[in-house]
Amino acid sequence: MEINRDRDPLIVGRVIGDVLDPFTRKVSLRVTYSSREITNGLELKPSVVTEQPRVEVGGNDMRTFYTLVMVDPDAPSPSDPQLREYLHWLVTDIPATTGATFGEKIYCRQ
Repeated sequence: MEINRDRDPLIVGRVIGDVLDPFTRKVSLRVTYSSREITNGLELKPSVVTEQPRVEVGGNDMRTFYTLVMVDPDAPSPSDPQLREYLHWLVTDIPATTGATFGEKIYCRQ
């Protein structure tokens, strides 16, 4: 599936280009809090994010490992990004076809 780069929410939201260099997606990634799927620009109340999210990593080879870094690229707000790239969660060694619960949690701010 070809992604329209003009409408890609990560580009529109300036995550790609400001926080990340351009990249080509290789596997799917799905993040949910209380069955609500996370999308670019979605704001959640602190009460919704007290527990770690469910993370599903695509791929087809459990010998391939991924690192998940969850940051807020413009904290506390886009108009006042004093805490740029605020780290919320870091998980390493996540096998493809699984989720973050199979990785090693390095850091989690709660």
